Amino acid sequence: MRHFDLTPLYRSTVGFDKLFSMLDSTSSIEGGAPSYPPYNIERLSDDSYRITMAVAGFAEADLTIEVKENALTVVGEKAGEDERDKDYLHRGIAARAFERRFQLADYMRVDGASLEHGLLHVDLTRELPEAKKPRQIEIKGSGSSASKTLEGTTH
Repeated sequence: MRHFDLTPLYRSTVGFDKLFSMLDSTSSIEGGAPSYPPYNIERLSDDSYRITMAVAGFAEADLTIEVKENALTVVGEKAGEDERDKDYLHRGIAARAFERRFQLADYMRVDGASLEHGLLHVDLTRELPEAKKPRQIEIKGSGSSASKTLEGTTH
């Protein structure tokens, strides 16, 4: 039997979690290489999600968030600081440029983003159009008034 590691799909998609949970239940392999910057994807409710990225050292002006055709792209690029003038004894805070893409499910809407304490939060909501929402269909029995009207008419 072939085992598939779905961890990379969890890390780069939002809104497909139910499908991946079903597929992931068939495989017990976990793992995946760490990535920069580290991030979490959490489900706040059935239709609400939050992506949190650790972007220590980046200011709001250094970050760009773009949504295009079901893809959310977060780009971080330090501007203006000249690192050559600094003499680090230890440098553990990475400030390298990055680009992180997340594939969004259909009908996902980005509600906004905030930066606080070195964490970038991007809030998302799944918003199904009315035509895609489940609806109740009324069942009419044989004793309904519509069927009585049809029985009484002559051709």
